[in-house]
Amino acid sequence: MSRRSRRAAVLLFLAFVVMPILEIVVLIQVGQAIGPWWTILLLVLDSLVGAWLIKREGRRAWLALREQVETGRLPHRELADGALVVLGGAFMLSPGFVTDALGILLILPVTRPVFRRLLVSYAGRQVVRRANDTRPGPTVVRGEVIDEQ
Repeated sequence: MSRRSRRAAVLLFLAFVVMPILEIVVLIQVGQAIGPWWTILLLVLDSLVGAWLIKREGRRAWLALREQVETGRLPHRELADGALVVLGGAFMLSPGFVTDALGILLILPVTRPVFRRLLVSYAGRQVVRRANDTRPGPTVVRGEVIDEQ
């Protein structure tokens, strides 16, 4: 199994086994602390606030992206912000407090720069790695130099 396949398997395991178990544990803990009806109300309010936040920050990211493109500048920061808002929105769509908290952290303009730096760093490493994997090596011609002076 290649390193890439192992990484994908670990990510899938975390996403489909560990995360749902963690969400259930947190949901039960919150339900026991504040009661089931308050827990349901909190989840609904969390979803409403998340939807509003996604709409607001998504619009801001889109407008910033358009402005950069229209002025002829590279929109690298704006593209990263847009990707983080979309990813945060996906987390907000899944039920539970843990994914909602992560989604809000990705969406909030105060915490997004931290995740943007992580995303840009990761993307940069991937570009360099893939460029090194696909770049052909130098052509070497074996021979002998003859000086005819």
